[in-house]
Amino acid sequence: MKPLYAIGVDFGTESGRALLVDISTGQEIATYVTPYTHGVMDEVLVHSGLKLERDWALQHPGDYMEVLEQSIPRVLSEAEVSPEQIIGIGIDFTACTMMPLDAGGTPLCLTEEWRDHPHSWVKLWKHHAAQDEANLINEAAASRGEKFLARYGGKLSSEWMLAKSLQILNEAPELFEQAVLFMEAADWVVMQLTGQLARSSCTAGYKANWHKREGYPSKAFLHSIDPRFGNLVETKLRGPIKPLGSKAGGLTESMAAMTGLLPGTAVAVANIDAHAMVPAVSVVTPGKLVLAMGTSTCHLILSDKEVTGEGICGVVEDGIIPGYYGYEAGQSAVGDIFAWYVDEAVPEYVRRKAADEQLGIHEWLEKEAAQYAPGQSGLLALDWWNGNRSVLMDADLSGVMLGLTLQTKPAEIYRALLEATAFGTRAIIDAFTDSGVEVQELYACGGLPQRNRLLMQIYADVTGKEIKVADTVQTAAFGAAMFGAVAAGKVQGGYDNIVEASKAMARVREETFKPIEAHVRVYDQLYKEYKELHDYLGRGENGVMKRLKSLRSGL
Repeated sequence: MKPLYAIGVDFGTESGRALLVDISTGQEIATYVTPYTHGVMDEVLVHSGLKLERDWALQHPGDYMEVLEQSIPRVLSEAEVSPEQIIGIGIDFTACTMMPLDAGGTPLCLTEEWRDHPHSWVKLWKHHAAQDEANLINEAAASRGEKFLARYGGKLSSEWMLAKSLQILNEAPELFEQAVLFMEAADWVVMQLTGQLARSSCTAGYKANWHKREGYPSKAFLHSIDPRFGNLVETKLRGPIKPLGSKAGGLTESMAAMTGLLPGTAVAVANIDAHAMVPAVSVVTPGKLVLAMGTSTCHLILSDKEVTGEGICGVVEDGIIPGYYGYEAGQSAVGDIFAWYVDEAVPEYVRRKAADEQLGIHEWLEKEAAQYAPGQSGLLALDWWNGNRSVLMDADLSGVMLGLTLQTKPAEIYRALLEATAFGTRAIIDAFTDSGVEVQELYACGGLPQRNRLLMQIYADVTGKEIKVADTVQTAAFGAAMFGAVAAGKVQGGYDNIVEASKAMARVREETFKPIEAHVRVYDQLYKEYKELHDYLGRGENGVMKRLKSLRSGL
């Protein structure tokens, strides 16, 4: 018999990639990355050149279709496999990445009438311009004692569906009325593949506050915010919500022609990128915290009980693995912080030295930063370059670095930024633990753990926990492929559930990162300083960050 395969398509912040996986062995056969033609629009709007306000982040839905059109045929060609050998396809996506659609399911930005209006375009996950709306929603929910609020750490994010939808209503009411549906980009792509509307329980639960038994926030609550907002669920969020691991539908004739696959090929219900990584690193039971590390980091863990607490961005029953409550927290910027430093602040002599040693700038800085012992730089940073997702849930916060002197070197700053993100992760671990969700082990996946050994050692030292690393760089796409195999089911040669698929396909590296006791003691001291600064600037005792942002916005 010929081998059987599944394809996972991972839609990230800057690009999308398809991964072809042998479902019996978990071997990665071929992968192909398609950069988004239009990238992230955070300064000007494509076509019109309209200048965007601060904190906007938009995308072009056509880029997502290009990923399907280019990446899937490419992996089939490279692997020299026939379409008959592909039993399923899974999709994962950054979230909340949402778009308004017309009655035919076309994004409004692709229509002549609305294409020059910024609110018609896809709002990427890191679109933070809806913070005022998030504040309003949180205040209203708290004052009414809305039960759902506690499941999201007491605050909904500006990144999520309700805040982004309310921003459209407030700033473009005519477009709000015109939109027939608001959809996660993940669900929209699945709808393009299958021709059927099927919302994911994962995207709905974590990003639109849907609950398995209670549904979305009530009409009365939404109406209390704005009477025009009251019908949001019945109108713009309508549609069947299907559980993870289920089949959304079969590939349409037109999409089969575009991708080179067979019509009717099983398409899985969409997943969030970080959440797809959990079973891909063999985590299908409680107590194991998965760090999905990239431009940002998502922290995900399973539990057999539902608890609430500060710093928990969401708890959703069956939200990651059926049979468990899936918990999410996160940091709004991690890799993005390191990239900012390299792109915007590294001096020219560092670039020359890196080039002379035939190293990338990140590699050179990592090598030099590893020469310093914990605490040796005298620096301490807060990891809020893109606001704080957990535990404070406040996009108006910003970055800080203390201890700079005339002798400070670039590698010391780089190390302090690495350490800051590790401190942020420890704060999230503490929040989980304080809420009654035990964290026993750490698993890291995504691009950063594969590329930066110093970063992983610092995380082990700061948290005091051993870290296991995924044996794949394309962890999200790998997890999506696993869900594709589950959507096909055992009758087609796949798996009946994601636990079976994980046991057969998932792999982690034998090498782990273990905490160094002498480093742990120093980082315990530095973490106390981090927490004091974190609370002083993040909990309202000193509101200088918000005042600075207000001044900047007013100019």
